[in-house]
Amino acid sequence: MSQYLLAIDQGTTSSRAILFSAQGLPVASAQQEFKQYFPCDGWVEHDGEELWLSTLKVCRQALADSGLCASQVAAIGITNQRETTLVWDAQTGVPIHPAIVWQDRRTADYCAQLKADGHEAWVSERTGLLIDPYFSASKLRWLLDQVPGARQRAARGELRFGTVDSFLLWRLTGGQVHRTDASNASRTLLFNIHSQQWDEQLLELFDIPRSLLPEVCDCASHFGVSEAHWLGAAIPVMGMAGDQQAALIGQACFQPGMVKSTYGTGCFMVQNTGTQAVRSHNRLLTTVAYRLNGQVTYAVEGSIFVAGAALQWLRDGIKLISHARDSEALAEQTGDACGVYLVPAFTGLGAPYWDPRARGAIFGLTRDTGIKEIVTAGLQSVCYQTRDLLEAMQQDGASAPQALRVDGGMVENNWLMQFLADLLGVSVERPEVTETTALGVAYLAGLQLGWYPSLQAIASHWHVQRRFQPRMQEAHRQRLYAGWLDAVQRVRSEG
Repeated sequence: MSQYLLAIDQGTTSSRAILFSAQGLPVASAQQEFKQYFPCDGWVEHDGEELWLSTLKVCRQALADSGLCASQVAAIGITNQRETTLVWDAQTGVPIHPAIVWQDRRTADYCAQLKADGHEAWVSERTGLLIDPYFSASKLRWLLDQVPGARQRAARGELRFGTVDSFLLWRLTGGQVHRTDASNASRTLLFNIHSQQWDEQLLELFDIPRSLLPEVCDCASHFGVSEAHWLGAAIPVMGMAGDQQAALIGQACFQPGMVKSTYGTGCFMVQNTGTQAVRSHNRLLTTVAYRLNGQVTYAVEGSIFVAGAALQWLRDGIKLISHARDSEALAEQTGDACGVYLVPAFTGLGAPYWDPRARGAIFGLTRDTGIKEIVTAGLQSVCYQTRDLLEAMQQDGASAPQALRVDGGMVENNWLMQFLADLLGVSVERPEVTETTALGVAYLAGLQLGWYPSLQAIASHWHVQRRFQPRMQEAHRQRLYAGWLDAVQRVRSEG
């Protein structure tokens, strides 16, 4: 009897597969990092074949480690790094160019021109987004214009576009299915979040042929069936969502006003706003949280480009630490007031600043500044950026959350979680299962299978593992944050 769900979590720095029981408990997992490519300043690329092969490898590894057969897996859920853009040959499935990653800034000038020409207001009204290199549309246009022959091939119907979810689905199904879900579609800058359709005027603005685009489905839907030779059995794909929306589901944030924040490569704070698409006046994004049975639930989101990536840079770039986990002990030695601020604007600043030309910097260095102070500043930068997002949400009229549910690899760091609670003045809740992104799409697949009768049934599986209560004095909290705001102002290109 098929009693397990396989969640594919294809992220920015690694591919992961986790097998879950029907109770939402992890049974086995596998993970593999892959190479990041930085061909020019502000450019970030992935090899599409590496994304596919690493995904296939971790799925097979998780199955092997669990001792389960593929026939015991009832369904697959796919969650993915969003906005990352691929175009591939419709016959072979081979990408025509490396994937352009969501962090990539190569289309900054083009986006600036669109804004100067007065397009942002109507684009934002339809999509809930801002005109920014972050989203897929300008990346897709760049590929069609810069890859020799691409636009002509697209016109002939020979190419397909997708975010990573669509690409993996295409490969898993042997090129039989070209679909995405509403949450991923809502991140392309081509999708009208009100009509829930690809928008003809947006396609015209970005000069994108309709034939490239995938069919948009509910997040819990029958997306297709994997070919048996990949994993050992044909398995239906029944759930799909962008990583941050999947984490919102995995955190059981089903009631309007509930907030989660995910700490992976970037940091993403998402607040459920129910059936209302709330427009932000502080440069946050309105997005599809999930679509089930044709009913859309919306969210407001703040996106930070660099969170865990800052520790990855400290580890791999300037080699101050050997492992990310080393940061916790160093921060405990340093304390919260070392006077050093690291602004990790390696690929610009995300919400609420949206400054693609800002670049990173470290401030407050003195003669006695050492490794532990710089590493601590890297951890603190994640919390300061989260405070930026929370401030923007409250300026938009949202009430302070009763608690912030957190997930992602960084939340295992207890020092970081305590500092986050202190800086926000809000209780921070870490769940028992912190891999909520993978868990969210497992739940979606289970929902489509009928394993869970409702979202409330899913919510009953959520349990807190540890709660961090704020204990910092208000005056100290404000002094620390004021120093951060000063540091950010210094790196801004528009400041």
